[in-house]
Amino acid sequence: MPATPQDHQIAAELAEEAGRLLVELRARLTADDTPPAVLKAEGDRQAHELLMERLTTLRPGDAILSEEGKDDLARLDAVRTWIVDPLDGTREFSEVPRSDWAVHVALVENERPIAGAVALPALDLVLSTGSPAKLSASPAVPPRMIVSRSRPPAAATHVAAALGAELVEMGSAGAKTMAVIRGECEIYAHSGGQYEWDSCAPVAVAAAAGCHVSRIDGSELRYNQRDPYLPDLLVCRPELADAALEALASFEG
Repeated sequence: MPATPQDHQIAAELAEEAGRLLVELRARLTADDTPPAVLKAEGDRQAHELLMERLTTLRPGDAILSEEGKDDLARLDAVRTWIVDPLDGTREFSEVPRSDWAVHVALVENERPIAGAVALPALDLVLSTGSPAKLSASPAVPPRMIVSRSRPPAAATHVAAALGAELVEMGSAGAKTMAVIRGECEIYAHSGGQYEWDSCAPVAVAAAAGCHVSRIDGSELRYNQRDPYLPDLLVCRPELADAALEALASFEG
């Protein structure tokens, strides 16, 4: 069944609430000269605890899969499962004043995300399925491919070369996906390792905004699987999907 208006609202409000907690925590611990490792750990822990408490209260009959929590496989028999990443981009979070980190909150039913929100707390911004963003009228020429700033995936650089795209570096998966929606780039392709919590909420928000979303072989992204490893994805403007998938089909990685 489709998500209710309350589901969309819960996703957006909880992503925003966890984001506010993280912004305040970051400011306080940074002022105390807290080591980056401690900042990362506290961000993960406190945002996770907030989301678990709030979801358990607001949706007691739903299952939850969180990056920071123990995986309860009872979720496989649940009608609805919330998939959350309390702090996507812990490295960027610990590198003040970087803004390319996020909070992901998504609701999955029948293996598909039906509601979701991504907060970009350092930018005081939440994008959600409840109020979908609109893509700009046309893509940039040449297109821009967003990649990790440390180790760009080989698949992404292959697509960039095939399409004559310019590379743009950024941190977390949520920030990268939102950059496509916000018109900061046109294509985000990833290969080499992610989990369901890395992409579920971003994919929900991107699809609602009209983006193409899929695995890099063009197949559907499916969530709430027994093994949450979901190593690759393609998010791009719809008019670039065929060219990007054709380039990915010729990738030998």
